[in-house]
Amino acid sequence: MKDQPKAILAALLNALIIGLSFLFVKMALTAASPFDTVAHRFTVAFVTASIPLVFGWIRLSIKPREMLAILPLALLYPVLFFGLQTFGLVYTTSSEAGIITATVPIFTMIMAAFFLKETSTWLQKLSTLLSVAGVVFIFAMKGAGAWTGDSVGSVLILLSALSMAGYGVLAKKMTKAFHYIDVTYMVSVIGFVSFNVLALIQHGSEGTLSAFFEPFTQPTFVIAILYLGILSSLVTSFMTNFALSKMEASKLSVFSNLSTIVTIAAGAFFLQEQIAYYHLLGALMIILGVIGTNFLGKKQRAAQVGQPPKSLSR
Repeated sequence: MKDQPKAILAALLNALIIGLSFLFVKMALTAASPFDTVAHRFTVAFVTASIPLVFGWIRLSIKPREMLAILPLALLYPVLFFGLQTFGLVYTTSSEAGIITATVPIFTMIMAAFFLKETSTWLQKLSTLLSVAGVVFIFAMKGAGAWTGDSVGSVLILLSALSMAGYGVLAKKMTKAFHYIDVTYMVSVIGFVSFNVLALIQHGSEGTLSAFFEPFTQPTFVIAILYLGILSSLVTSFMTNFALSKMEASKLSVFSNLSTIVTIAAGAFFLQEQIAYYHLLGALMIILGVIGTNFLGKKQRAAQVGQPPKSLSR
């Protein structure tokens, strides 16, 4: 396979895993607090990522003095993204959070144009907006009348969306300087340290340190945290960094909206949630937007390449 098809496949698998992760998050939260869930999630991710290193199956090419360079990347995601999202959901509804998070491709396109000098055609821009509009339409119809009007929660979710967009742009630069395996491992390490420290501080202040590992006594939590840690944290991070090393950040970000379709389908299949007309219409808008963002520009540029050069003389 060529690089571009591999990147697209990685982005599609990424959207599939993330879309299903909401089911497992619900399972995990029945046994643990949000902070404990995220801490255990990244502990599993870190341990899993370390196994190939311990057995010598892979080697890191990054040097110790270069590790600090990846710190800003890990602070954007997972630290700021999950932290801001967790506290934002305390003050706002999931529908509002879904609508605001759907703006990540727009922020990514703007940041990528400014920092990475990525260019896009008007058809690609309109396709990105169509995909975002599809997500907003679904959440707006589903959560109509559920707005809290709390600006604090909205601002926190908006900041989490900005951190995710910033991660996509910065990771694109990082994958040019470092191998995507190095970037993935260092992000897992920093996520593991950060969230475990926060969770232990919370337990220490409440005098509940003995309860930190209690969720592992429940089989449903173990299943959920293995999925979240291995697939939804480590594997998605790896595939995101791999895809960013092969394609534009603005194109990749649009694929994240496909996870909304997967979440709806999973809810209908596993939780017997009903699918309404606005789910289907929104899904169509998302799919058309993703296709347009990734293929319309290519056709237009190819046509331009085939045109003969203009004469310099009159």
